[in-house]
Amino acid sequence: MMENRLKIVADSNIPFLKGVFEPYAAVSYVDGLSIGKEDVADADALIIRTRTRCNAGLLDGSGISMIATATIGTDHIDADYCKARGIEVHNAQGCNAGGVMQYVFSALYGTASRKSIKLDHPVIGIIGVGNVGKKVEHLARHLDFEVLRCDPPRAEKEGPDGFCSLDYLLSVSNIVTIHTPLDDTTRMMADEDFFGLMRPGTFFINAARGEIVDEAALLEAIPKLGPVIIDTWNNEPDINLELMDRVDIATPHIAGYSYQGKLNATASSVQAVARHFGISELYDFYPKYDENEHAPVHLDLKGKNQGEITSVFQYNYPIFTDDFMFRMAPQSFEQLRSGYKYRREIYVD
Repeated sequence: MMENRLKIVADSNIPFLKGVFEPYAAVSYVDGLSIGKEDVADADALIIRTRTRCNAGLLDGSGISMIATATIGTDHIDADYCKARGIEVHNAQGCNAGGVMQYVFSALYGTASRKSIKLDHPVIGIIGVGNVGKKVEHLARHLDFEVLRCDPPRAEKEGPDGFCSLDYLLSVSNIVTIHTPLDDTTRMMADEDFFGLMRPGTFFINAARGEIVDEAALLEAIPKLGPVIIDTWNNEPDINLELMDRVDIATPHIAGYSYQGKLNATASSVQAVARHFGISELYDFYPKYDENEHAPVHLDLKGKNQGEITSVFQYNYPIFTDDFMFRMAPQSFEQLRSGYKYRREIYVD
């Protein structure tokens, strides 16, 4: 254990973190967008979110040996740079999967209700079937959706059974939801050709990463599509206001902002840093919380009609409140995120 010698720089907006490392390290809390070279110059570890770009510009000359991001994505971290310099990188895989699943179905049933769309045996195409996609798949099957899955890395590893091509998924589905990481294979994947393959009236949901979508192509496609739900945007926080005006639900990158998701993300980051530096007291750290007030909510959806299911989802997560607050103050993108009141997750058997 490295008492009083270890220095950690942490994003001040990561919940449940303050006070955890103080018995073992000097901790500086800085807004994630503001973390700069002077902050990390003599630091040993970084605990961040997506707002901190970890690359040569930030890390050159520092003593950083560990970066833990309290997010599932790592596209804000230069992996090649870190590997070449022996910097361990840890992400909180699957931490917000339940929250994103909840977002998808609250948005889906909410917009269907507003537009009087009947969800009779819908075909949902899930692009990216990792931690989040699996959760979406589970609930979709529970609701008797037909599920199509496109995940080339999984298909290559596991075999093609149960997976389909992207072109087939787009041409058959009447709901398309994206849950891939952002990398060279997915950047601007949803382009003119992508939307051209989709059926008229198809739902489109992006709660993964903004840069997966060519927003100009999406704007051109909107007259053809059904409800469009966007949580992640190009150029956050300076989003495309024209696109915001034309989509059915717009939210400021909060799909995964459930109470459980934040607990999981912080726990994952703390445990990773603790193990890297040998702080054994924190190897199994998990934030304390009131289980009666914040425990996940079990949903019984069996036998319910579409209207009843819509009411259940909207009661547990009234997504149009988030949409309204964002539209009222799109310039407050970061403030809406940092001040977000985390919702309780849902689950089904």
